[in-house]
Amino acid sequence: MNQQEIIEAGKGVLDAEADALRVMRAGMDENFAKAVEILFAADSKVVISGVGKSGLIGQKIAATLCSTGTPAIFLHSADAVHGDLGICCPGDPVVLISKSGTTSEVVRLLPILQKMGAKIIAIVANKNSPLATKADVVLDIGVKTEADPIGIVPTTSTTLQLAMGDALAAALMHMRHFGEKDFAKYHPAGQLGRNLLLTVKDVMHTLPAIAVVTVKTSLRDTVVAMTERPHGAACVADSAGRLLGLITDGDLRRALHKYENLSGITAEMVMTKNPVCAFEKMSLGDAARTMEDRPSQISVLPVLDAPAGKLSGLIRIHDIYQAGLV
Repeated sequence: MNQQEIIEAGKGVLDAEADALRVMRAGMDENFAKAVEILFAADSKVVISGVGKSGLIGQKIAATLCSTGTPAIFLHSADAVHGDLGICCPGDPVVLISKSGTTSEVVRLLPILQKMGAKIIAIVANKNSPLATKADVVLDIGVKTEADPIGIVPTTSTTLQLAMGDALAAALMHMRHFGEKDFAKYHPAGQLGRNLLLTVKDVMHTLPAIAVVTVKTSLRDTVVAMTERPHGAACVADSAGRLLGLITDGDLRRALHKYENLSGITAEMVMTKNPVCAFEKMSLGDAARTMEDRPSQISVLPVLDAPAGKLSGLIRIHDIYQAGLV
């Protein structure tokens, strides 16, 4: 195969899976709503079970539910009958995943779980299968063929199983009014969580650890100040602490290019006036977006104690991405 043929083979898989997703979306009905209502009403937790590739998808669905406000665990169907069923509490709803709906390890759990009072939600591709006919709610992923060259390797089916799990989690988020602060609570060590939980004040470099000069400070003394406090910028402020401008490493390079004789050049002549600022109470996520969501990205921001307030520090994009790391 040449490179173009390889690319087309990859595109063919993506096209097949995208088409299957659209078909599954079109077939979504009241069974999906019933499944979400059952999961929402769970007193303890949700149990997800499957084997093989479906089991791996089940692990991801359980993890997504946990991180979005719905307590969930993954129970391997083969291990369940060898003692692991003890994790199930009476009344826990159970999501059983099997493309064929005939997987023996999964199907043999049905009578046991039903005796425990579990509501069974089946994610299957065969509505007439033993699993589907005995489940309380059936979520039909509708896949007819896989996307691999021989049409039997779990590809499209696992994509649809995963997408159905994501749809369940997202619908439950809507029902729980699950927002960014809730998400951050479950992700304190991740960048997303830190961006939501921490503020600029938590990680910024404060006075007097940053370079601060006046408008009349010479360029030489400005460079010395930035070298002594190497955070990539010097803030230009007046005697009352009001921010007047910012000088970055880039401003210094431009000054060297613009002026042949640096004698007499002051901070005022090279600074960026009215620079973009961060505020102490701004979340790290907002600060990062302020730096990055613009045609020309910014790597450092002066920090004010409040909008239209006084200079209180400096924050770099590096500080945001390193926040909370050890």
